[in-house]
Amino acid sequence: MNELENKRKKLEKILEEMGNVAVAFSGGVDSALLLAVAARLYHVKLMAVTATSISYAEHEKNDAQRFAQRMGVKHRYLEFDQMSISEFVANGPERCYYCKKAIFSAIRTFAEEEGFTNVVDGSNADDLQTYRPGTKAMTELGIRSPLQEAGLTKAEIRKLSREMGLFTASKPSYSCLASRIQYGEPITPEKLARVEQAEDFLANLGFTHIRVRSYGTLARIEVEPSQVTLMAQVNTRNKIIAKLTELGYNYVTLDLAGFRSGSMDMGIAKNQRNC
Repeated sequence: MNELENKRKKLEKILEEMGNVAVAFSGGVDSALLLAVAARLYHVKLMAVTATSISYAEHEKNDAQRFAQRMGVKHRYLEFDQMSISEFVANGPERCYYCKKAIFSAIRTFAEEEGFTNVVDGSNADDLQTYRPGTKAMTELGIRSPLQEAGLTKAEIRKLSREMGLFTASKPSYSCLASRIQYGEPITPEKLARVEQAEDFLANLGFTHIRVRSYGTLARIEVEPSQVTLMAQVNTRNKIIAKLTELGYNYVTLDLAGFRSGSMDMGIAKNQRNC
């Protein structure tokens, strides 16, 4: 038995020992694998809970619904008002802590009302190396991360997803739309909608792993490094400038370094990265 198979078996054992599991399900690569593995364990009571909010993109909601239906899993939506969280709106470096604390508190309460004593999320082993203040909130609430406990990395999760025939296997990584707005700049529904529309436009042009980082009226676009040259071509560039200007950006820039997950966090002091 190879290392990846050992990790899969460990994941199954963790879930089986829980007995009942409410998966905080975003529809992304990680939580999709977690849900798919749990769905194959006949003795595990299972439910998927998708928290919908102003920073949760519509295409992610659609993917979550489609995936849960394919798995035949009980799936519930939980509407959440992020704009009611003052720390979320203020958008400081600890924004994610306050947001996760509120959302996962609501998920836990909902799960308990449905008869579930265990709430899990899709954090993986790679997430331990990045700045994720939301992890602290989930630890405080007793939310477990079985993929992380099993030692599964993003690359391994994608490999297992391919082996299981999941359509999420090659899905680009995605994150909360609020992560696109520079720290210290208040979050508004209009700014989140503008980012979502800009990214949807770029996706429709064929670009992948897209981020439109927002700094007031300046947009910094990140795409796969291999696609930077394509984006810089005159015709494509002009289409992008026209669309993003229409959306309200006065300056449209292309990041030559390409897509980097968490690039907004690069200026945060190292002693905060253990949050």
